[in-house]
Amino acid sequence: MPVDAGYVEHLATNRYFDRTFDCDAVKVLPGEYFVTTADMLLVTVLGSCVTACIRDRDKGLGGMNHFMLPDCADSGVLSSSARYGAYAMEVLLNHLLKLGARRSSLEAKVFGGGKVLASLTQAQVGEKNSEFVLDYLATERIPIVAQDLLDIYPRKVYFFPASGRVMMKKLVRVKNDTLIEREREYEARLRRDNVQGDVELFG
Repeated sequence: MPVDAGYVEHLATNRYFDRTFDCDAVKVLPGEYFVTTADMLLVTVLGSCVTACIRDRDKGLGGMNHFMLPDCADSGVLSSSARYGAYAMEVLLNHLLKLGARRSSLEAKVFGGGKVLASLTQAQVGEKNSEFVLDYLATERIPIVAQDLLDIYPRKVYFFPASGRVMMKKLVRVKNDTLIEREREYEARLRRDNVQGDVELFG
């Protein structure tokens, strides 16, 4: 499926060993996703963006994405923002299915959509992200077994796909501007580029 470079969901490459949990880990940044069959940790930090942590509850394999819907005047299902969000979800689901996950065994936990950036708060980006991910998963009949959406705080999410365990911390005091800068750059890229081609949704 041809997609503009700015919209391509990339496999996260920031791997490290997490000393706190004594296991291999991957940081998932805006516009990235990661899937694994190994017993490891996936970590992301969210502002206005949303993450979907999806796993096969029987096989213990799973993955995480991190995406934002760019603000769009047309809020219909065919708007460019919805098409991008659908693509971001499709990439994650497709990769899970390729690794052997069964659709009937999938479950999701979703987080994010906070009112963190003033420019995105006015456009209700956090609300749109939250509404989109809930609607998408309902349409795809993937049960949501946990969620923490909206509010005004950034979140740090730890996901262990093998067990399905999620630990989340609300960052009441953000000590640096890294999160805000990453989301601003990501938002700018989304506004600059457009999705090309059709998105194939799962039936």
